[in-house]
Amino acid sequence: MLEDHQTAPSTTPWPAAYPQGYAVVDVETTGLARDDRIVSAAVYRLDARGEVEDHWYTMVNPERDPGPVWIHGLTSDVLEGAPLFPEIAEEFASRLDGRVLVAHNAVFDWSMIAREYARAEREAPVRQRLCTIALSKELGLPLANHKLESLAAHFGVVQQRAHHALDDARVLAEAFRPSLQAAAREGVRLPLLECRPLTEWTDRATPRIGRQSGGHSPGGYSSGGYPSGSWRPSRKRPACPYPNPGRYEPGKQLKQGMRIAFSGDTSVERDLLEDRAVEAGLHVATSLSRLTSLLVTNDPDSGTSKVVKARQFGTPVVDEAAFGQLLRDVEPASKA
Repeated sequence: MLEDHQTAPSTTPWPAAYPQGYAVVDVETTGLARDDRIVSAAVYRLDARGEVEDHWYTMVNPERDPGPVWIHGLTSDVLEGAPLFPEIAEEFASRLDGRVLVAHNAVFDWSMIAREYARAEREAPVRQRLCTIALSKELGLPLANHKLESLAAHFGVVQQRAHHALDDARVLAEAFRPSLQAAAREGVRLPLLECRPLTEWTDRATPRIGRQSGGHSPGGYSSGGYPSGSWRPSRKRPACPYPNPGRYEPGKQLKQGMRIAFSGDTSVERDLLEDRAVEAGLHVATSLSRLTSLLVTNDPDSGTSKVVKARQFGTPVVDEAAFGQLLRDVEPASKA
């Protein structure tokens, strides 16, 4: 176990701006869509310097088919006696409270957790998250790809049960500690992102996650959870630190600094999809121009203004699934 392999206390001067504690999280789920459910969850609590304080694991009855059993190994029979999410929500929250959520592809774990709390009519006590993929890029780690197994191998961490939430969380905790210490040593600013609390609308047949907590008017809602026909609140994001390298070339990698525009409905919440793009070092554009590198849309034949302009300007277009694949391996920006 990780506790048996603690490193000596670091003598590195610690940045005062760094968080005071972390919750390294992994969840296994029934799938990747907005209505999928958590089947198991694990949390390793770490102190300010990344040393383990304790860990926790639970299975969760998703009240539906468990999905890819060949991946997570949790069958309906195994999960039948597991607690429902509302029954573990308080304990889970106590593990997250006051800490930065750390995960590998953190936007996914956060979105699944936030939706489960929304279904339980509660808020997850998380205000910031840190993606270890983004941190490894900030550190310039020489990884062949951004899979957890590659990050683990870089730091000599042995995976025992891949896709078991507790072991994945342990592996990530072991890899995060030296990453955090390297960031402190090199004066790297941690790539922290805001976690916006979500709420569940209950007046639809298909559950939807809504906007930040607050009142809402009756009636239909858009795919993003906002009232149909209403404006969608703009989100202020820090300026992309990388120059625009130009248009995306089909068959090649995305490159940090590329301007990405979105059009139409997406299966993943739009805000979360945009967060993933920002975490990868891309510039999320609210409009489409000749400078746009790529348009992401699931309906390239629609008549939306962005799709029409993309045709006029010859802007490359991909669907959401292809964009998700491209996000897995974004080429770092060229150094000046």
